[in-house]
Amino acid sequence: MPTIDKCVDGVVSEYQYYEFLAIDQPLDDFDQAEVRKLSTRATITATSLVNEYHWGDFKGDPSSLMARYYDAHLYVANWGTHRVMFRLPCDLLDPGVVETYCVGDQVSARGTAEFVVLDFTSEDHTEEEEFDYDAETLLSAIVGVRAELAAGDLRPLYLAWLAAYGAWEHDEDVFDRDADDNLEPPVPPGLGTLTAAQRALAGFLRLDDDLLAIAAQTSPSFVTIADDPRELAAWVGGLPVAEKDRLLTRVVRGEATRLRMELLHRFRGDTAAPAIPVPARRTVADLLDATARRRAGR
Repeated sequence: MPTIDKCVDGVVSEYQYYEFLAIDQPLDDFDQAEVRKLSTRATITATSLVNEYHWGDFKGDPSSLMARYYDAHLYVANWGTHRVMFRLPCDLLDPGVVETYCVGDQVSARGTAEFVVLDFTSEDHTEEEEFDYDAETLLSAIVGVRAELAAGDLRPLYLAWLAAYGAWEHDEDVFDRDADDNLEPPVPPGLGTLTAAQRALAGFLRLDDDLLAIAAQTSPSFVTIADDPRELAAWVGGLPVAEKDRLLTRVVRGEATRLRMELLHRFRGDTAAPAIPVPARRTVADLLDATARRRAGR
């Protein structure tokens, strides 16, 4: 558990925690050397970078590091900033779909030729945070949402959108009053039965339980995807031999993790269940007012 130093006058000193993960493709020696130039104190391996600061700042730009090297990033600071980022291939997560869930600086996305990088931020500056938890466990609990997004589960995007507007209940300066009329993005199924990773993301982004409960009222039940081994085998058997050779070559080159996501995405797209009716979209004011009534009734 990270230790927060105390100043002479008893005030909690600065604390920042950075963590990056390379999931699909480990960094080679050259890339690790390039990243090392940004910090002599960080713990750097082929698959991760971890650093803590009690004074000073990290010299690197997380957005640039995500674009070049890493697939997930988490940052926390004891002045109330929580930030988590995920990088996914554009052919697994459509940037156009992502755009419908973006909210200012709280939920944003950056595109490259190959990837879309999601950036979720939660701020709470009402008081300095007491770090009574282990920051090193946070990203491992949340990172599973990346694979869920790649498989077509959009609940993490909606949770980030909802958490962004939920902050308006505590900080009236976050949005202009015109934001009352903004419509929610498409409501994904399964908001009432989140996965463990999605619950961890919601907690990290400080999503209010009452607001989530209100949002889940129009969310259809989530049908868990169970890949039938026989159907999967038949689908793989139908792939052209030349394509199988190309896929196997990518596995040998170290792309097994990403390739698995790509193939499952294709398989599930080819064997998708019938579309679920889309619920009517509510305004931000509808959601926040209903949440206030729920609390008052309790």
